[in-house]
Amino acid sequence: MFRYCRNFRKTAVCFILAGMLAGCKTPAPEPTPKESNPLSAASLIDLQDPNMIRTPKGASSLDLETPLRCNVNWKTQEMITALPYNMKAFNLTRNGINNPLPRFEVTGFSFKTMPAEKALLKLTKEAGIRLVAKDAPYTSISAENLRGELSDVIKMITEAAEIYYSYNAETKTLTISRKANFTLYVPKSRPIILALLDVLRGSGITNITTDWSDYSITFDGDIELKTKLQDLLDYFEENPVLIAYDVSIFTIYPYNNITNDIEWQKLLNIFDFGTIKTAKTGVIGRVLTTSDDLNFQTLQRFLSGQARVVKAAEGKFIVPNLWLARFDIGKCANRKSAEAQLSLLAKSSLMPQNRIFSDITLEGTDGQITQFNIRSKLGENFLIIGIPNEIFGVSAPKSETIVFMVPRIIRTIKKQVPRVTDIQ
Repeated sequence: MFRYCRNFRKTAVCFILAGMLAGCKTPAPEPTPKESNPLSAASLIDLQDPNMIRTPKGASSLDLETPLRCNVNWKTQEMITALPYNMKAFNLTRNGINNPLPRFEVTGFSFKTMPAEKALLKLTKEAGIRLVAKDAPYTSISAENLRGELSDVIKMITEAAEIYYSYNAETKTLTISRKANFTLYVPKSRPIILALLDVLRGSGITNITTDWSDYSITFDGDIELKTKLQDLLDYFEENPVLIAYDVSIFTIYPYNNITNDIEWQKLLNIFDFGTIKTAKTGVIGRVLTTSDDLNFQTLQRFLSGQARVVKAAEGKFIVPNLWLARFDIGKCANRKSAEAQLSLLAKSSLMPQNRIFSDITLEGTDGQITQFNIRSKLGENFLIIGIPNEIFGVSAPKSETIVFMVPRIIRTIKKQVPRVTDIQ
């Protein structure tokens, strides 16, 4: 099946990949022997021991995003901001060793309904290459009469199974995995890097390392995430709109916490009619859209007449138009507080006449708490009220958590001539 290529001439590759059968649980390749370890068994730490001392909370809570993420200037908010950026600064690169494969010509390779790792094991064994499958089993596929250079055939099989491969020439090892490690380099713009971090978290990626000196993000991602990110980078070619949300989370405890709820109806007595534009009921709580007359300061004055107000957290997150982003409130809250378990998810779109459609979900560690579709104008705020603190295990009758949000628009503009200075 193999022929060594000295003067390799590209041959036409005729192949058929069919019969995709996900989730086929066939045995994975035999595990490779463990490398010798200079540490004796007695010196190893048992990481499975639940009583083992781990990283102190003070060290674990260090977060380099905090100075950028958790500061909101409520007095000088710009509703529309122009953001120039250098498109050429975007670059998605894959990390790790990936040497060129040996130059063998595959003269004919067929298999029927076989997990990708078994097909690759069959292919590489004849070439004298060791195979390591990190997270098998993979999708089952079929192929008939594959021809071409070894690298081309391996690429066909891994693409059909939606997995990555890398080759280490020194050890003659081909490693396959559902995920690969990537670094995404972005323009030196804080709003853009925050937006991309929020999109990654909206995709469920939490193990992210951000380098704030060169504006890069390193993470593990599968084929689907890589494709999605590439679509987002292509989207930046079109000077996209970003929608930023300034957020403040309060916990309120009524002075008479045995019988009294917060009387939100009194808002209508204090503010002019029309200040509160809409009131919408969710599974839990309600969302109000308001004019800027009901803002951060006036809301605090209203609440202080009825309850003790405790600010739990404040921060910002940024959503590219029509994308999903996630803001983990614990990044800006006391890690021991009940509110630290909350996350806000937003999928937003900019409509004609600067109207903003926001699909907002409030989540806890056990899943979704409530969700709202909010249609507002630029310059309007919205307020989620009536989230009982009992949901978070807080034994304080009548107390609530409220979320105050102000959406803003960031219009991006590609720069024609790169500049050295950072955009803050």
